[in-house]
Amino acid sequence: MTRRITLLLGGLGLLAAVLFATAAPASAALAGAPHSAPSGPSAPATPQAPSGSGSGDSVVNIDIGGNNKPSQSIVILIGLTLLSVAPALLLLCTSFTKIFVVLSITRNALGLSSVPPNQVLAGLALFLSLFIMGPVLAQMNDKGVQPYLKGDKTQSVAFTDGVKPLHDFMIKQTRNEEIGLFTKAAKAKSPANKASVPMSTLVPAFALSELRAAFIIGFVIFIPFLVIDMVVSASLMSMGMMMLPPVSVALPFKLLLFVMANGWGLIVTALVASYH
Repeated sequence: MTRRITLLLGGLGLLAAVLFATAAPASAALAGAPHSAPSGPSAPATPQAPSGSGSGDSVVNIDIGGNNKPSQSIVILIGLTLLSVAPALLLLCTSFTKIFVVLSITRNALGLSSVPPNQVLAGLALFLSLFIMGPVLAQMNDKGVQPYLKGDKTQSVAFTDGVKPLHDFMIKQTRNEEIGLFTKAAKAKSPANKASVPMSTLVPAFALSELRAAFIIGFVIFIPFLVIDMVVSASLMSMGMMMLPPVSVALPFKLLLFVMANGWGLIVTALVASYH
């Protein structure tokens, strides 16, 4: 036990000697170092004129990029909105409905239920509508779309100027009776003139006028084919062939008459001419 205490004391003495030997040079260095007085605040520097040619006056130009052009996100949003309502605009604000109805009536008058198919009739009606509405769409683009994209017109002004060509086209094809019908149904005041008819009244009135015109054209188309059906039916009855369906006999004569008279050309010409 005594030996352990002796060893412990010896170790502590050795450790104290090492620490003293290490701290002595540092104390001597600190004692020998001269004590410098703290420096006072330095005097402010004299302002210097800006380098460069000239009298020293400079003009700062800040370009914040401000213009009246719509942002790309707004343009994309408007485009997606137009795409979502494009079918309704195509059916109710263009000549598509009238052309498609007339072509469908022509197919029924011929006695063909699925020839040409609906896809063909719809495609033909679509491109005929683009042909008829081409000048109107060009005016809408020049007066509304392009000035808005260039920042020359605000959104409300561009919309008003861009819709005006379409409004003028629709008002020319709409009867006063349909306009009066929807004005009375809405319990609104009678418009002072056709230019002041609101679009909420003009769109359904235009659709009814187009359907009425399509049915009139369809009635005219039906007459020659109806005559062929009556002649074929009377001929079969006179020959005692009442068991033979008149439709199957009259169909080749209808097709022959339609092809010889260039029926599709006459119908398309009449449809295009009805808008000019």
